[in-house]
Amino acid sequence: MNRSASAAPAAPEETAPPGLDGIPRQREPGEPAAPDAAHAGERAATGRAASGPGRLSRLRPWLLLPTPVGTPFTFGYAAILALTSLLAQYADPALISALHRHSSTDVAHLTQEPFLVLVASALWIAGGIASPYAIGFLLVLTALERRIGPLRTAGVFLLGHIVATLATEVPVGLSVLAGHLPDSSLHRLDYGISFGVAASVGALAGLFRPWLRWLVLAGFGGMLIDDLIAFTDPMTNWGHLLALSIGVATWPLLRRRPHASGPRI
Repeated sequence: MNRSASAAPAAPEETAPPGLDGIPRQREPGEPAAPDAAHAGERAATGRAASGPGRLSRLRPWLLLPTPVGTPFTFGYAAILALTSLLAQYADPALISALHRHSSTDVAHLTQEPFLVLVASALWIAGGIASPYAIGFLLVLTALERRIGPLRTAGVFLLGHIVATLATEVPVGLSVLAGHLPDSSLHRLDYGISFGVAASVGALAGLFRPWLRWLVLAGFGGMLIDDLIAFTDPMTNWGHLLALSIGVATWPLLRRRPHASGPRI
């Protein structure tokens, strides 16, 4: 929206939430690439004001967490994960074990009911609600959804979850057929949100400024490589690296702002 140089300062809800300062705002369709002098002067004045003592009074750290209106996909999904995590903690262990087995995206289940297990496996958090991937889910998907909207955020998450799952389980099935792995490998327990979170980290990094983008990728990617070297669960660890690469591959699509995008809180 065009404003004159004498317009009032931008309302607080139009500023980038704390913690997302490194993510440049995507231009609206038709918006010129270079700002005119009035916009530049206004932003310079706003920047000077933001660097003063009053900056702390405008910090809104709660925007780092999902809200029903601002991030409906992340908020609703987080509510479901919280329920299943509470169930896993307090329900009968035998029941939870059976639910995990029936939700597993192992080769046997993928060949019998692929759609069901691909959805069900993403309803559980391996390691519980206090695991690093649970915390990463809240922070990363909230930041991503505030920038690209709920539909594209869900698309990134599901793309990473589905493609990385299939890419790690299909080789297991082929290896069993070739006699390189025992038949028990067809029932390898596999569930959780980590592939989707890894893809979301890769996608979010593409919206950061270059120095922060490569810092995030180096830090997170280094952690995944360290897990792979430890060789405790190589198939899952390869899946995490693949999911991160899938998120990076979505950069060209995510940098295109959707035509209908209103302000998000």
